[in-house]
Amino acid sequence: MSEELNVFDVKILEQLQKDCSLSTVELADAVGLSQSPCWRRLQRLKDEGYIKRQVAILDREKFGYDLRIFALVKMRRLSDTEREAFTRKIATTPEIMECYSIFGEMDLMMKIQAKSMSWYQHFLMEFLLKLPGVENINSTATLGEIKSTTAIPVRGSMAL
Repeated sequence: MSEELNVFDVKILEQLQKDCSLSTVELADAVGLSQSPCWRRLQRLKDEGYIKRQVAILDREKFGYDLRIFALVKMRRLSDTEREAFTRKIATTPEIMECYSIFGEMDLMMKIQAKSMSWYQHFLMEFLLKLPGVENINSTATLGEIKSTTAIPVRGSMAL
């Protein structure tokens, strides 16, 4: 069973969400621990699944992905085989950053990285609309980014 998170665990998780490239020495210094206890806590947090993975976040625009599109997708009922094919295509398409099943009028919401509106039009017509079960897609292009983060509130939400 997982131990309760204490103040040092929370500090470690917050620091790693800011910069996961910190050495154990740097991390220990930032959270107020010596290196060995910090390393043990870090290993426990990994073993218990609090830390799923550590990645580098790349600058989308340096790779030409200037547009973010949110696509709301209406689906028809799929067979098990069609659903597996659909899921596999979504999972292996790098431009689809996130995909969620939602309730309401539409069935799915996708976050898509696009190089341009003409690129997205081609992607929509030649890929998305040809996926198994897709009936309709409503797309919204973002004008700008106000906030984007991968950090979760480890201490809980303070703003009410």
